[in-house]
Amino acid sequence: MKKGILIVICILWGCHLSCAQDTARVRNSTQIIDGDTIALVDIRPVVIFPPVKTGTKREAARFDRLVYNIKIVYPYAKLAGKKLREYKAILDTMPSEKSRKLFLKKAEKDLEAQFGDQIKDMSFSQGKILIKLIYRETGNSTFDIVKELRGGFSAFIWQTLARIFGYDLKTDYDPGGSDQAIEQIVLMIEAGAI
Repeated sequence: MKKGILIVICILWGCHLSCAQDTARVRNSTQIIDGDTIALVDIRPVVIFPPVKTGTKREAARFDRLVYNIKIVYPYAKLAGKKLREYKAILDTMPSEKSRKLFLKKAEKDLEAQFGDQIKDMSFSQGKILIKLIYRETGNSTFDIVKELRGGFSAFIWQTLARIFGYDLKTDYDPGGSDQAIEQIVLMIEAGAI
C-alpha cells in the first residue's frame, strides 16, 4: 500500500514538473506562405574549402608552417587595420599639424609599449606575412601608411632599413595569385575551419 502511494506521488510529481515547463522562452518562428505554415530556422552559413593539395611531406610541412605563422600574425594585422581606422578618424579632426604629430608620437609610444616585444619576437617569415596581411586589411602597403602618417622621408628611411633586413614595405597583396594560399588560410580562420 505504501509502495502504491509512493508510486502515485512520484507520477503526480513528474506530471507537475512536466506541466510547469517555462514555454515563454521557446519561440517557434513560422511564416505562412500560400496557406502552408513553414518553420523558420536560422542556420549558420557553412563554407566548404577545397582540400589542400600537398604532394610531398615537405610541401605538407611547409603548408602547416604557413598556417601556424598566419595564426600568430593575423590578429596583429586585424588590430593594425582597426587602429589605423581609429587614428585616421581622430587625425581628421585635428586642427593643426603640431597636434597631429603629438598625437602620433603618443600613439606610437602606446603601441610600442603594448605590442613591441611581441612584434620583435616574430620570425622573419612572420614579418613578411604581417606586411602582406596589413595590406589586405587596410588596402595600402605599409610604406604608404608610414608615408601618410609620418611623411615621405620617414617612409624612405624605414623602407631602406627594411630592405637591409630583407623586407619590402611596398609589398602588395595578391589574393588570386602569389598569395592564394595565405588568402585561403585567412578565410578558413575567419570561417572557424582551422
